[in-house]
Amino acid sequence: MQLKLKSIQVEANTKKQGRLNPSRVRDHLANERTYLAWMRSAIALMGFGVVIVRLRAFHPPLLPHPGNGWKLGLLFSLVGLLTVLLSTQHYFAVRRDIDEDTYEPADRWVILFSLAVLILGAGVIYFVFTAPLSPMSPVMPD
Repeated sequence: MQLKLKSIQVEANTKKQGRLNPSRVRDHLANERTYLAWMRSAIALMGFGVVIVRLRAFHPPLLPHPGNGWKLGLLFSLVGLLTVLLSTQHYFAVRRDIDEDTYEPADRWVILFSLAVLILGAGVIYFVFTAPLSPMSPVMPD
């Protein structure tokens, strides 16, 4: 009787293991690499935001008021922080899906991040082309 129960348990474990994704470890490592890529992107966004704000200290503008550059820098930093939060949540969701062998790629993260970078890039272009030039600048006409 005990031998029969043991063989049934071994058979059930074999079926359960056979159902699991055979490349599970590779999938988890790929998930970690993707997460680290999102972290590098978030750090770059936050760093770029700080650079935008700190450039004012090296090149004071002609206008006495602070201008809008700090808002753009703050926006970059906030999007970087949001990227950290969303990518961490996404990492654990994908990890769970890999363990359950139910993973399906989600397009919304790619679209969301692409839109965020597109809007930030448009803000940089707007900021660069609307910022007043220094009188010593070679671009400024005489």
